[in-house]
Amino acid sequence: MTTKTDLLTYSELITLPDYSERLRYLQLWNRPHQAAHAISNPFYKSRAWRMIREEVIRRDAGCDLGILGAYIDGPIFVHHMNPLEPKDIEDWSDYMIDPEYLITVSEETHNKIHYGKIHPEDLPIERSEGDTKLW
Repeated sequence: MTTKTDLLTYSELITLPDYSERLRYLQLWNRPHQAAHAISNPFYKSRAWRMIREEVIRRDAGCDLGILGAYIDGPIFVHHMNPLEPKDIEDWSDYMIDPEYLITVSEETHNKIHYGKIHPEDLPIERSEGDTKLW
């Protein structure tokens, strides 16, 4: 069983070099997890969640996966990097509002995390110095 100490924190995730590596870590489609929406709704309406959500958006400058310059055009989601467990929600564990386990994502990225595999054509084009080939 995976423990919270086995999982990446935000500080560790942002050392991954690009969008595709960060997305690959966050994807849930191939990891067992139990969505606990029925018991999580009160949490997502709480003052504590609204406050930490705003803090995380400011920290990430409203950028997708915390990648500076990848500004989110549209709704900004604050995503728990590692799935919450029902016990976290039932106990309102500190883990739920720890910014080290939260990251901003776009709606498109959020859907890729929850529902889809990464397809190369879906990834942003990584540019490098001396790269003169336009898309």
